[in-house]
Amino acid sequence: MEDLTQTSGYKYRNFLGHIAKIVSAIGLLVTANIASADELSAGDTAWMLTSTVLVLFMTIPGLALFYGGMVRSKNILSVLMQCFAITGLSTILWVVVAYSLAFGEGNWFWGGFDKLFLSGVTLDSLNGTIPETVFMTFQMTFAIITPALIVGAFAERMKFSAMLAFMGIWVVFIYAPVCHWVWGGGWLGSWEVLDFAGGTVVHINAGIAGLVAAIVLGKRQGYGATAMRPNNLGYTLIGAAMLWVGWFGFNAGSQLAADGVAGMAMAVTQVATAAAALAWMFCEWKVHGKPSALGIASGAVAGLVAITPASGYVGPMGALVIGIASGIGCYWASTKVKNHFGYDDSLDVFGVHCIGGIIGAMLTGIFASNALGAFSGSQEIANIGVQLVNQGVSVVATLAYSGIGSYVILKLLDKLIGLRVSEDVESEGLDLTLHDERGYNI
Repeated sequence: MEDLTQTSGYKYRNFLGHIAKIVSAIGLLVTANIASADELSAGDTAWMLTSTVLVLFMTIPGLALFYGGMVRSKNILSVLMQCFAITGLSTILWVVVAYSLAFGEGNWFWGGFDKLFLSGVTLDSLNGTIPETVFMTFQMTFAIITPALIVGAFAERMKFSAMLAFMGIWVVFIYAPVCHWVWGGGWLGSWEVLDFAGGTVVHINAGIAGLVAAIVLGKRQGYGATAMRPNNLGYTLIGAAMLWVGWFGFNAGSQLAADGVAGMAMAVTQVATAAAALAWMFCEWKVHGKPSALGIASGAVAGLVAITPASGYVGPMGALVIGIASGIGCYWASTKVKNHFGYDDSLDVFGVHCIGGIIGAMLTGIFASNALGAFSGSQEIANIGVQLVNQGVSVVATLAYSGIGSYVILKLLDKLIGLRVSEDVESEGLDLTLHDERGYNI
């Protein structure tokens, strides 16, 4: 009996020992997994380096050529110059203050000053599985293209000095806070608003600012009475193609990892863009009798805009609907709405970017539901109605903050330095009068 008791005790202790080893192994595995989340991934880093280059490529040369081809020949260099200057200005402001305001440890409304001059951003600091330097530069390219989008609304009539002042103030006081609201730990992010790559932060933000700028500056001389033909639609199509290619970095790169979500984001970006390009083309074909190169290029950009907030959440069929809706909706806004109200949004920034952003933001709230084709692994929407309310709040908040803020900045600058060039300067063209150069020496 004693031997039996001792044997049983030994087996019991041995059993406990095995359990302890299993628990220890599980603990080590969990610890390893937690640690790996904070370790550098070479694959993710390589993809994000590529995405950063692609997004910068969207502004120069992509957006510069897209806009430059649509203005008159006497103003082409002024548009290219504005895109280049904004690239330089936004870069410096992002490093000095705007990155901190967007992604610093602040509150629900702004990020604070703890990352001024990139304080704490070192060789070893990480954001997830990529270096923080890469994350910072990737986000910098968003801060570059967003104000550059506004250029198209007031093309051919704004002083270069006023443009620089407006863009500098706008990046710091408008773009950075809205970016923090959604992506930096702010109040819209806490409301579970879905904006994967910038429907509100980039496109609605820039689009409404462009409309305000166009209205404050007033119409171009001869607008509505004189033909203002694009100087080189070939440039515009080349620029649109560059935007299309670069947008894969914009959307798929916003996953910050080389994984299945990034792959699906790339796929739905292509689907929505193609659908929107064709939808705009067929609308124009039906209304005017002929499809145009400018129309199909504009439709493609409208699709890129609309799929931006949805790209990390929706499936291909959702992307197809978003693309068709944006192609039709942005065509309507850029023709019927614009003609009805009579504002001179030179290159349809409001009609394409603001309206496209709104369409995309709201339809994200529907098609990001797994019940309506969202891909596996995307955020589950328990209640489409509640999500639509959240999306609507983000749209209205961005429209109000950017619209009112842009108006205040523009009116102050108009009082201090003046916004618009003189009639003689506008008539002769901004290339020669502001930059002492010509785009075409024929």
